[in-house]
Amino acid sequence: MATPKTKTAGALRAGNGKYHFDVAKVKKVAAGTGYSTSHGGVVEGARMLFGYIHKPRGTGSRMHSHPNEQFNYVVKGTLKGSVNGKRVLAPAGTLIYIPANAPHTLVSTPKEDVIFLALKDLSHGIIGKAVDGTMAGAHYEPGFGPKTARKRAAKK
Repeated sequence: MATPKTKTAGALRAGNGKYHFDVAKVKKVAAGTGYSTSHGGVVEGARMLFGYIHKPRGTGSRMHSHPNEQFNYVVKGTLKGSVNGKRVLAPAGTLIYIPANAPHTLVSTPKEDVIFLALKDLSHGIIGKAVDGTMAGAHYEPGFGPKTARKRAAKK
């Protein structure tokens, strides 16, 4: 029997004999193509998905939404932004709830990169859609544009 396709391009499919994953080694995929710098390993089951997601410091998502609800648990760093118009400041150890279709934006503070665990129902994949209808790029804090982010990564 063939393994069902994933809703997220590049994600791994759980089940069918695959029951444990080293998430730090799972192939990284874009987790916000067109509106976010988020990327990381994604594993999909039959009804939910899990992402081990990285957001470089000073970068993140423009306002977007998706039809599936989501929980983000911040493992490292701090996320700031808003969910449904309510301000969010989420340091490591914080759980963020994002209802289905809720406009939200989350950005890594300039101090350090963020690692968070994303859990979503599988009514949709991991990627949503920017609220302004464009998929023209991520959010960058002042001094953290795409060119400076590449220079920082090259120094590591």
